[in-house]
Amino acid sequence: MRKSVFILACFLQLTLFAQDAQNCNCCSEDHRAFDFWIGEWEVVNSQDGSPAGSSSIAKEEDGCVIRENWTSANAGYTGTSLNFFNAQTNQWEQLWVDNAGAVLKLKGNRKGDQMILASGAFEKDGKTYTNRITWTKNDDGTVRQLWEVLENNGTATIAFDGLYRKVQKAKNR
Repeated sequence: MRKSVFILACFLQLTLFAQDAQNCNCCSEDHRAFDFWIGEWEVVNSQDGSPAGSSSIAKEEDGCVIRENWTSANAGYTGTSLNFFNAQTNQWEQLWVDNAGAVLKLKGNRKGDQMILASGAFEKDGKTYTNRITWTKNDDGTVRQLWEVLENNGTATIAFDGLYRKVQKAKNR
């Protein structure tokens, strides 16, 4: 009898899982391509290890959106981004807005262990630039975020180079 109840419980659980998977609008491999960035992170500057800030990154809207909430180590600076896979264009998009009023719109895709998103070209001081941000999933569980500002002549300037490290949860004693 116990064996029958166990088998029935397993069957019901698998049936419910299959129904959930069928009803999930954002469960494709493409929609999960940026999941490596999800978590609670402390962020340090890659060059010298100094604190850069903290970031809380979670899936929302039934898994269709990855939301980032950033708090800089420099007091008073915060920002948020909404990241999603746009099935119509077959690419990832990010909208970043911060408390200084800056807005950044990026598009791109994952290639291997990297999510590479870039802005459209913009002009400043008579020159044309593009923002390119690359998130690299490292073997040790960290994520490197490299933000480059590319000039149309091929010159690249690093705007930010940070290493995301998972925040260790306190163990109950």
